[in-house]
Amino acid sequence: MSTKKIVIDPITRIEGHLRAEVEVDDNGIVQEAYVSGQLFRGIEIILKGRDPRDAGLMAGRICGVCTNVHFRAAITSVEDAYMIEPPKNAQIIRDLMSMALFIQDHVVHFYHLHSLDFVDVTSALNADPKLTSKEAHKYTDHPFRNSHSHYEAVLVKLQNFVNAGKLGPFKNGYWGHKDYRLTPEQNLILISHYLEALEFQASISKAVAIFGAKTPHPQTLVVGGVTSVADMLNPQRLNDYLFVIKDAKEFITRAYLPDMKLIAMAYRDEIKAGLGRANGNFLCVGGYEFEGEQNLFSSGIIYGHDFTKIEEFDESKISEEVDRAWYSGDAKDNEVCYTDLNEDGTLKTAKNDDKYSWIKAPRYDKKTMETGPLARLMVSYSKGNKLIRSFVDEFLKDTDLELIDLSSTVGRNCARAIETNYICEYIFKLVSRLIQNIKYYDTDTWTKYDFNALEKDAKGRAFFEVPRGVLSHFVNIKGEKIENYSVIAPTTWNATPKNYDGLRGAYEEALVGIKIEDTSKPLEVLRVLHSFDPCLACAVHVIDSQGKELSRYKINTL
Repeated sequence: MSTKKIVIDPITRIEGHLRAEVEVDDNGIVQEAYVSGQLFRGIEIILKGRDPRDAGLMAGRICGVCTNVHFRAAITSVEDAYMIEPPKNAQIIRDLMSMALFIQDHVVHFYHLHSLDFVDVTSALNADPKLTSKEAHKYTDHPFRNSHSHYEAVLVKLQNFVNAGKLGPFKNGYWGHKDYRLTPEQNLILISHYLEALEFQASISKAVAIFGAKTPHPQTLVVGGVTSVADMLNPQRLNDYLFVIKDAKEFITRAYLPDMKLIAMAYRDEIKAGLGRANGNFLCVGGYEFEGEQNLFSSGIIYGHDFTKIEEFDESKISEEVDRAWYSGDAKDNEVCYTDLNEDGTLKTAKNDDKYSWIKAPRYDKKTMETGPLARLMVSYSKGNKLIRSFVDEFLKDTDLELIDLSSTVGRNCARAIETNYICEYIFKLVSRLIQNIKYYDTDTWTKYDFNALEKDAKGRAFFEVPRGVLSHFVNIKGEKIENYSVIAPTTWNATPKNYDGLRGAYEEALVGIKIEDTSKPLEVLRVLHSFDPCLACAVHVIDSQGKELSRYKINTL
């Protein structure tokens, strides 16, 4: 049987430049996949020779979306190197910023980066507003903005886009594609929430900014604690934060979560078939203390979807290779070794030693791993985490699904929505703990230290669960300056190239076996990759150690 190669470059509605090449047989079934990060990473090089206390401000520029998480991981890795423990209040404030970012990131990802893989915008024009209102009640007793007049207004707005000859934010979709499953009324519900989510993301950003001074690129995290003392002690600022989260919770429980139930029911056959399922190796480092020693996320490792056996996470089992990434030598030296494309413009992948991505190849115990909301849910639920178990059980009951079903393209999105729901629930407990501390005169936000008295040479690391998965920062300090810095981001884990071991990463594994109905409109490929919420900016950057441009790319969007 012959095979045909399909190239998608760039993949849009993500952060950064991602390229996918899939080989399909005569029936349109994907037989092999190669996913490539297309720009070089260089932030670690910029950090060399810098004062370690400045690491956060620079590492936060790795990405324009994941700013807070890189800032925090960099600060924490330096604190680990110097054995500095921030006060409890500082930890809570950092967690409040992180939790608000989880909420913002997940909602924005689904509605603005991923929902159009399921929603046929032009189909919504045929919806009946009254039937739409009735349809929304199938997924929740209290649908968000659910009135005939509201849906009529959305239809007018959508029709105006069409009449103007351009669909604005809905331009260039594969409208009418065979794999769209939703009815016109279901499409209208999700488009309505798409538009509402535009306002949502502006509002939830305020929650991060209250303690971070601004967002993106917050300013208030420092080695030893935080500087937003006045915000912490101001009852109005705390109330402002709670007000934003309260509104966010309403949108999540009345719109986001019901929408995922809607899609789970519409794509039930694909979920049951396991479309978009990777190899079932899940990595979670846990964290975010809520009740005593109980963490919101449990740490652990699952291999091959065996939920009965959870291994404890061991950081010594992490390695990073570059055999099939565009570097030479050791994975730590970042020495560029770019090989050009084939004459037809495709990646060089025919040989086992062909390099085809700027993304390095992390392994855990020599295995590729999936990380992210699905991995967190699988590990935490399987370990009996009481903080999340009831939320998962309720969703599975309402959709008549099993735990294994979540290991799929649609299931990955369900896991993200479930996670957003329980984060919203527990974030109020964090604020209560902060208020209790202040009430009993604990107002410390910074651990005092004398930098000149610290060890001149030190090593530190930080592991965090962030919206897209496991993030780790490693710092090596010599003579009070950063000698070496390394970052392994969630997308680096999920988008890893095959390496000499031939093992597919989560992206590539999830693509193999899916059927592409129309090879000129590979909606199915986009749907799988978007379900991971790729952030290539966290994995790649265009700069060398002298700050020179390496290459210039022009993308034809016509």
